Amino acid sequence: MSVLPLVIAPDPRLAVCSGEVEEVNDEIRQLLDDMVDTMRHEDGVGLAAVQVGVHKRILVMEIDDQVYHVINPEIIESSEEENIYDEGCLSFPGQRASVTRPKRVKVKFLDYDGKEQILECDELMATCIQHEIDHLNGVVFIDHVSKMKHDMVMNKMKKIKKKLRPAT
Repeated sequence: MSVLPLVIAPDPRLAVCSGEVEEVNDEIRQLLDDMVDTMRHEDGVGLAAVQVGVHKRILVMEIDDQVYHVINPEIIESSEEENIYDEGCLSFPGQRASVTRPKRVKVKFLDYDGKEQILECDELMATCIQHEIDHLNGVVFIDHVSKMKHDMVMNKMKKIKKKLRPAT
């Protein structure tokens, strides 16, 4: 297992929709393991494969000391009741924004062994899984806020990314 490099905004790869996983095999399980290592290393609660440069419909989460390996997630139900959460993102270091999402969702997916599962999520878990599924659809959390807030965060990210680039 290893820690993978993160894709940091602004990066056009974050706007690309991810493709379905055709078969859950050892290669996919290795990616899941590496993503959990990366998420933990970065002190995150969720991570989508696109955030490590892999455009497959895969995400991992760790909520209340339980790890979830989620492949080909599909939201099959969501509540009308909403929740506002101050979200951050590993691809947007140091940036946060209040995002409104359904308070509860039911998600169908394949697990680590390729078995179909249904997970009922609420509160933080619901916010996290929706945030990560957005990544798989080429959407980032700041796409849910006002244009002014979006532009402010993107300008900060451009400055941060400039500092991260090695001098040439």
